[in-house]
Amino acid sequence: MPAVTDVTLSIARGEVLGLVGESGSGKSTVARLITRLHDPSAGTMRMDGQEIPLTLRGAGLRKFRRNVQMIFQDPFASLNPLHTVGYIVGRPLQVHGLARGADVKARVNALLDRVGLSPGADYAAKKPHELSGGQRQRVVVARALAAQPTLIMADEPTSALAAQPTLIMADEPTSALDVSIRLDIMNLLLDLTDQEGLSMLFITHDLAGARYMSDRIAVMYAGHLVEIGPAADVIGNPQMPYTQLLKSAAPKPEGNLASGPLDARGEVPDLKNLPPGCPFEPRCPHARPVCREGLPAMYEVGPQHLARCILHDPALAAQPPIHPQPKVTPLGTPV
Repeated sequence: MPAVTDVTLSIARGEVLGLVGESGSGKSTVARLITRLHDPSAGTMRMDGQEIPLTLRGAGLRKFRRNVQMIFQDPFASLNPLHTVGYIVGRPLQVHGLARGADVKARVNALLDRVGLSPGADYAAKKPHELSGGQRQRVVVARALAAQPTLIMADEPTSALAAQPTLIMADEPTSALDVSIRLDIMNLLLDLTDQEGLSMLFITHDLAGARYMSDRIAVMYAGHLVEIGPAADVIGNPQMPYTQLLKSAAPKPEGNLASGPLDARGEVPDLKNLPPGCPFEPRCPHARPVCREGLPAMYEVGPQHLARCILHDPALAAQPPIHPQPKVTPLGTPV
């Protein structure tokens, strides 16, 4: 059974696409497929109009990875504790033949300065355990930037980038950090997209973080893409019941979590034994019989806004619901 099915994403140059969903929804799998840490079993991938072969190996794969880098969820686990920061950040320069000798040290220091670890020479001599969580995440960002050819080939590493497209995959980069420093890391990533012309896939389960970071938001559930559109529309006016559930479950300042618009039951289905139709059908109070017959289409529900739900087909939505809505008290508690 495929871990991810029928997912189509596009990211424009300089755009941040947020990828949202519960744990196990397939968000990180999508990122690992794009970066080719996992080999896809089917499908196509294109960068700047050029198709990337699924069988890409060796020098071709190494060249591709210069343009696609990953910022992992846990900065401590993704850094080798035996090496210094200077070695960690400088290794991509050496692997891709982008700098040699004394030039590696100079470029590493400049990269560390660029991500807010200044003076870079001091941080380059440290090992990961000597840094705070926020500092380690900045090292991970610097390492990702080190492999970008447009950055490395620039006369000044702090100048704006131009020529080639670049893509950074950020897999919940702030989830392992204290609340007090999450905003700093998110602002750093936003600054990089603005100044460097980077494209970014920002993976998170936090709708507020996705709204802050993203131009568009894509929502995944049980390995399927269920909604995608402009960030303000997806968060402000969700059109798929699962997205409505995510929004209603988000903490509210007034503290009334039971007053959300959707009552969903059950747990995320076993990915090895998904229901035959819409994966959200067993939990959806709006499910119709047709939802069990096949995966719903993606319906256009607004400008550049798509949702996978038969409620947007008047003929199908006219069917009686499978799961009756529970009675609700004035306080919002099901009875």
